[in-house]
Amino acid sequence: MMTIIRIINYLFRIYSYIILARIFLSWLPVDNDNPIIRLIYKITEPILAPFRIIISFGGTGIDLSPIIVFFLLNILRTSLIKLIINIYYRF
Repeated sequence: MMTIIRIINYLFRIYSYIILARIFLSWLPVDNDNPIIRLIYKITEPILAPFRIIISFGGTGIDLSPIIVFFLLNILRTSLIKLIINIYYRF
C-alpha cells in the first residue's frame, strides 16, 4: 500500500513541477519550437485551458488557472490517498 501512495505522491509532484516550469516559461522569451517546451505545453494545456476559459479577467494578462489547478491537484491527491487507505483497511 505504501508503494502505491508513494507513486501517487511522486506523479502529482512531477506534474506540479511541470506546471511550475510552464509558469516560469511564460515569464521568459522562449523558443516555442524547442521540443522540451512544446512537451511542457502539450502536457499542461489540457488541464489549464478549461480553467483559463472559466476564470478570465478580460484581457488583463492575469492567469490564475495554475493556482486553481494546484489547489485541485492537491485535493485530488489527498482524496486518492484517503480512498486507497480506506480500501486497504476494509479488507
